[in-house]
Amino acid sequence: MNLAIWDIESSSANTSWGSIIEVGGILVDPNFKELDRFNFRCRLPEGEVPQAMALIVNKTSVDLLTKGNLSHYQMLSQLEATFKKWSPAMFMGWSNIGFDDEMIRNEFFRGIRYPYITNATPNKRHDGLNIVRGAHAVDESVVKTEINAKGNAVMKLESLARMNGFESSGAHSALFDAELTVKVLGLIKKNQPQTWDTFLRTANKSDTETIFKTEKMFTLAEYHFGKNYRFVVAPLHPKHCIHPIYQWGQAFDLKIDPIPLFDMSISELKSAIKKLKFLRTIRSNKAPIILDASYGLQVEPYSNLDPDLIKERAKLVNSNERFSQNVLTALRETAEEKAQFDSQVDLLAEETIYKKFTPQKDTALFPKWHAASWKDKLILLDKFEDERMVSFGKKIIYQESPETLPPDMFKTIKRGIAERILSDEKEKWWTCKEFYFECDNLRDRYTNEKDEKKLKFLDEINEFVEGIQKKYEQA
Repeated sequence: MNLAIWDIESSSANTSWGSIIEVGGILVDPNFKELDRFNFRCRLPEGEVPQAMALIVNKTSVDLLTKGNLSHYQMLSQLEATFKKWSPAMFMGWSNIGFDDEMIRNEFFRGIRYPYITNATPNKRHDGLNIVRGAHAVDESVVKTEINAKGNAVMKLESLARMNGFESSGAHSALFDAELTVKVLGLIKKNQPQTWDTFLRTANKSDTETIFKTEKMFTLAEYHFGKNYRFVVAPLHPKHCIHPIYQWGQAFDLKIDPIPLFDMSISELKSAIKKLKFLRTIRSNKAPIILDASYGLQVEPYSNLDPDLIKERAKLVNSNERFSQNVLTALRETAEEKAQFDSQVDLLAEETIYKKFTPQKDTALFPKWHAASWKDKLILLDKFEDERMVSFGKKIIYQESPETLPPDMFKTIKRGIAERILSDEKEKWWTCKEFYFECDNLRDRYTNEKDEKKLKFLDEINEFVEGIQKKYEQA
């Protein structure tokens, strides 16, 4: 399967409220031969206040934000077309599962596009950072790394690229970061070929579930607080090994003797799960690193235990259906208790991607909606059942073709944006007030550092946001 390696730069670190302003990608075959590439940059969507620090990191000037050839809507359209052209592929980036994938899902959701383009069948997804961490857990010499003040290996893309002889001064532009990811992953494939295919086995939720339903014992490689860990685990009974609420795999850590747990009541198990931490969660939709058991047996505390004892424990856990059922019951009760204390604050439409799926009927309408003229787009909004799609559609028309909207609708949308960005409260999105506060703090910092270049940039972006504020104060 080809690898589609991609990266984004955004206006904000908030995936529900920020926007992609640049995206780049490289398609390579299984041997890392380049097949295609792209880089798109767009203007900031109308009515959005950016985060100053995000723009400093990705070196986005006011000119780039305002004078690009592509609007935000046009860029998403080209991105969707490119990803469809590249499919089927395994999509991955650097720490993409935690950020880039969430950003694109939210952007496509708000943009009336199918959000799960990178992992819906036949596509798969993985994460370059997971792979490098997994390879490093197996053999620390697989790549050269910097060591930080805490004595831990630095896993930042720019640092790894530089340490392994790749030019990295252009880091934090989308295509350049995609290029660095290709180079670093190519090095892993070359230096540790025996694990490469093993890593890629978990690029799909159902494939990962097949592994932990059929394999009796394996190593789960995890990364916590800057360090790699290897856990030798046995999945619970094949019929009862998936969390009843979160739908993630559950495996038993074999450094712990399971026998005293088998006859525990549900309440005792709930306490033991918390206290003994005998369960490891396998996030099957997040490309976990699952290796042969031998890799974990080499490290403490497993190397201090009799291998036959570990195998016997695995067999006991795998085969004990009642115990596995009880563990899942304990997990369900704990999750339900936690849910009662979760915030009851009503979510806004932009935050509900995982709370409610868009009806199939609406999803089928998406291509027709995008192919229509702006005038027909407005008419077609009446066909959507999902009110979220209707509100998103109106905002897209406001941003791209405001003259299409009836005057009252135009005023309502503009007023809604004004209420958000001019709010004096601490909001989930970036407001003008929050931006100025951020800007003042950064100005103090760069004055102390005597960084004239960044101070000039802050003045320019501050003036840009003042312009947005002035425009919406008249709404």
